[in-house]
Amino acid sequence: MHGTEAPSPWVQRWSHLVPTGATVLDVACGRGRHMRWFADRGHAVTGIDRDPEAIAAVGSAGRAIQADIEGGPWPLPGETFGAVVVTNYLWRPLWPAILASVSPGGVLIYETFAEGNGEVGKPSRPDFLLRNGELLEACRGLRVVAYEDGFLEDPPRFVQRIAALRPQPDRGRVRYPLQIESPIPERTRQ
Repeated sequence: MHGTEAPSPWVQRWSHLVPTGATVLDVACGRGRHMRWFADRGHAVTGIDRDPEAIAAVGSAGRAIQADIEGGPWPLPGETFGAVVVTNYLWRPLWPAILASVSPGGVLIYETFAEGNGEVGKPSRPDFLLRNGELLEACRGLRVVAYEDGFLEDPPRFVQRIAALRPQPDRGRVRYPLQIESPIPERTRQ
C-alpha cells in the first residue's frame, strides 16, 4: 500500500542533519512517505505534488499543496525551509527554486535516477536521468556532506544522491553531527 511505503533509506540516513524543529519541504511528495517520516520527528512539513489523489492521501501529515510545478509557477516563492527533500523526481528547470528554498543552516536531501537506469528499468528517458556528476554540479555553493553515484541492487536502479547544507552567513565553519553507522573494530584502529 502506497500510504505506508517506507521512507527512502537515504532520507532516513541523513535526516539527523535537519535542525530540530525546522520546517521540511517534500517536493513531488507523492503520498507523503517522507512527510510522515519528518512529521513523526516533530517537524512541520509541506508537500507539493500535482496528483490530487496523492495530495488527498497525505492526510494530516502536514500542509499539502496541489500544484503543477512543471507547467505552472513555483507555489512557494520566497519561502525557505530547514530541509528540502526530493526523491525519484527530476525537472531541471526547478533546480533554482528548489535550491533557493533551502534556508541558511538548512539541508537538501536529494535522490533520483541516473544515467544507465534505462538498462534496468524505468525511467529510461535522458530527460529524467541525471548525467554523471550533474547533481554535484547543481549543488555548487552548498556544503556537500555526502554524495553517491552508482548502482543499487534492490530494486535494481542507477541513482545519484546528495546531502548538502547551506552555510549560515557569518557563523564560521558549518558544523553538522556525524552519525557513525558501525564502530571501527579495535584491531583496525591505528
